[in-house]
Amino acid sequence: MRARSSANKPSDTKLTGLFLDMLAAEQGAGPNTLDAYRRDLTDFSEFLGRIGHTFADAETQTLRDYLADLDTRGFKSTSVARRLSAMRHLYRFLLNERIRTEDPAAILSGPKRGRGLPKVLSIADVDRMLRRAKELSEAEDASSSKRLRALRLYCLLEVLYATGLRVSELVALPRTAAKRDARMIVVRGKGNKERLVPLNEASRQAMADYLAATEAAKTEKKKDSLAASKWLFPSFGESGHLTRQHFARDLKELAVASGLQARLVSPHVLRHAFASHLLHNGADLRIVQTLLGHTDISTTQIYTHVVEERLKSLVRDLHPLAEK
Repeated sequence: MRARSSANKPSDTKLTGLFLDMLAAEQGAGPNTLDAYRRDLTDFSEFLGRIGHTFADAETQTLRDYLADLDTRGFKSTSVARRLSAMRHLYRFLLNERIRTEDPAAILSGPKRGRGLPKVLSIADVDRMLRRAKELSEAEDASSSKRLRALRLYCLLEVLYATGLRVSELVALPRTAAKRDARMIVVRGKGNKERLVPLNEASRQAMADYLAATEAAKTEKKKDSLAASKWLFPSFGESGHLTRQHFARDLKELAVASGLQARLVSPHVLRHAFASHLLHNGADLRIVQTLLGHTDISTTQIYTHVVEERLKSLVRDLHPLAEK
């Protein structure tokens, strides 16, 4: 027998109540979580009722039919996956409470979720931010400390867009990375692994200008200058290097000053822009993988949509039979 006899079967409403009580008491589920489970299980119960079943007697195929019904109703894969998760939790509870003798949801597989595409700024957007950062760094009416901070932000932005470094790698660059004749820098990434990353002329010049400014600046509280730090981007007012959070805040302020929405801009978005713009202009995916420091090519393959769009464009523009 798969469940209790029909005469002794608790109602779906009662089972839902018992299940939610367990979530609240044993797992500390809050009101929003409980409401979400209640809505999902109520919908599931209504489907079962229409075909003459309940939580206590539904079998695996019935659960599959419900998932198919959700798809027919136009539910997104994320919503279907959430409903399946609710069913799995429910049936594990019913099994543990000996209301069911088996778990009909145990062998169900959920919908495959496609990995979301990264947010990417256009080349024009990045150019706007670079121009604005440059203007702020050259403002004649700014105080020396304000100008130095503006120079630091401009340098950070140039280096980030030129290299695609992780923000943790960027803020922890050593001062030696700013050598004027350096064409490559050694970056220590995840797993303490090192890789070589090339620099372009703009990023080298930005680092040289910023380094010169730090060497000329004197702190008010100490006799030594910022040049005494081993970090390329030392923190103002305390030891160590600039924090990721501080850079992220400065970058969002710069985005607003450039006419962009702050929510669309972050250090990681600039890293995505570096990779996407390279691929759009013909770079090989394996090369981009190396530059980004990805161990597995599958991580870099989130950018394949860029490659696909470029290939479509090439065929459309260059194929002799393509429509003009």
